[in-house]
Amino acid sequence: MFDYTEGSHTYYVYIITNKYRSTYCIGMTNNLQLRLQQHHKNIEEANKTFAAKYGIEFLVYYEKHSWVHLAITREKELKRWNRTKKIELIRSFNPEFEFLNERFKNGDVIPPSSE
Repeated sequence: MFDYTEGSHTYYVYIITNKYRSTYCIGMTNNLQLRLQQHHKNIEEANKTFAAKYGIEFLVYYEKHSWVHLAITREKELKRWNRTKKIELIRSFNPEFEFLNERFKNGDVIPPSSE
């Protein structure tokens, strides 16, 4: 039996960047803490992924969804945006462009002050 209760699942659409905040990668996952660890590990191991090639591992934006199809749709939408629009979105959520990885480090999501 499937549980279709709204809010019973959490999916994240996220944007990560490199230490220079010059290159961005958009993704979707149901476990942001694990996904951030995977991005970091890919860089350490010099894997041949886009994110690893450009040192992209720092979270600057995320949003939560309860339905996977909405998260996938949103991810695809953001990927079509131009760079300026993506940066505006990040700044509306994270005005100081801080790295937000610590919010997910121990599995406890610490919401931004604007949430």
